Amino acid sequence: MHLTVQMAAGYGVEPGSWRWPGENPAAFIDVDTFVKAGRIAERGLVDAFFMDDRPGITNDLSGEPPHSGLDPLVVLAAMAAATERVGLVASVSTSVNEPYTIARQLRSLDHLSQGRMGWNVVTTNAPAALQNYLASAPRPEHKHVRAREVWQAVLALWGSWPDDALLLDVAAGRFAAMHRLRPINFRGRHVASRGPLGLPPSPQGMPVVFAPGDGPYGFRFAAPGVEAVYNQPLDLAAARRYWRTLSEALRRQSRAPDEVTVFSSVVTSLASSEREALDRRAALDALGNPQARLRQLAAMLGVEAGQLDPDRPIPVQRLPQRVPASADPRAQRAYALALQGWSLHDILAHGVLGHHPVAIGTPEQVADFLEAWFRADIGGGFTILPDAGLGALTDFVEQVVPILQARGLFRQRYTGQTLRDHLGLPYRNGPVPG
Repeated sequence: MHLTVQMAAGYGVEPGSWRWPGENPAAFIDVDTFVKAGRIAERGLVDAFFMDDRPGITNDLSGEPPHSGLDPLVVLAAMAAATERVGLVASVSTSVNEPYTIARQLRSLDHLSQGRMGWNVVTTNAPAALQNYLASAPRPEHKHVRAREVWQAVLALWGSWPDDALLLDVAAGRFAAMHRLRPINFRGRHVASRGPLGLPPSPQGMPVVFAPGDGPYGFRFAAPGVEAVYNQPLDLAAARRYWRTLSEALRRQSRAPDEVTVFSSVVTSLASSEREALDRRAALDALGNPQARLRQLAAMLGVEAGQLDPDRPIPVQRLPQRVPASADPRAQRAYALALQGWSLHDILAHGVLGHHPVAIGTPEQVADFLEAWFRADIGGGFTILPDAGLGALTDFVEQVVPILQARGLFRQRYTGQTLRDHLGLPYRNGPVPG
């Protein structure tokens, strides 16, 4: 089993987590919070700490923190200096960055971390973010063509400095074999770069290449050379479908499915019992906008929130005979929980309004959840999203990881130094041959 950890802007995944007792409400501008998180993740032997990025204000800040805060690459530089083994992965957009800048910044961080960097290759979709860089939003097809061009150019730049070009022969006065440094002369429809890059390979060659898993474009993009994928399934069935579809796409590109690790996102909510874990989530929910969420859930179920006690089971006669016709795939789960006798507050506590599955309960129950998914063949990995910041991350590391280790599902120690070592990937420097 492979594990990465993500803490959005330094907080837990729940909108009200910035108000949770013991958490730093200013975490989004506090690098020490991230350094502490990196050290906790390293103590838990996780593969990597992952930072997403939305460069701009893309949500209403009147009652919750921004989706992104400090520049991920700046934060990861600080984390690299404060940790020794845990991998460091950043989303860097192909929509608003040039290939040479991406190649140089990520290779610099790969050297700073002694070979622990990964690049999550993403496009920027939020209009509020795109407008910070571009005069007009690109059409989707142009954005995807540019993404592929940037990706190809970055990998070519990383490969433009061969492994044997750095000599450092002090006695002979030979620093590098200049004739081995190759311009890439890349020219596409949207980007161009001459090269070569001004930095040699890192201890792992180049950063591990990740891609987001949503949409058909993700399948096409992953096939040629992406080494890991971040997926956001709503449930186990969706995770299995995704892995089957991705495996077929990889085989069409003459790649073995086990060459790629899929990290499925899972929210974790821990307590000494399932009831206490649900109460914990209800308390977190109360720190956000609970009335709006109750109305959203009621509409999803086809009932009137004002006519129900949110702390008592929903009378079956109040529910429609079947789940309301809805384009929202979360409605089916909410309806099933209502039929089981859960209250509106408890249904919310199960995480039905979120876009990630939620592992709720004791450490053993959370470990059971992860094991069941892992054994269901979904691609081998998880991205852990703690519900409430550093405290929740510490609980996962100290309470769940030892159970996974005792079951033989997770490593007892790091056996290598680089992120490629952690993921079982070979040394790589540049595009895939052929």
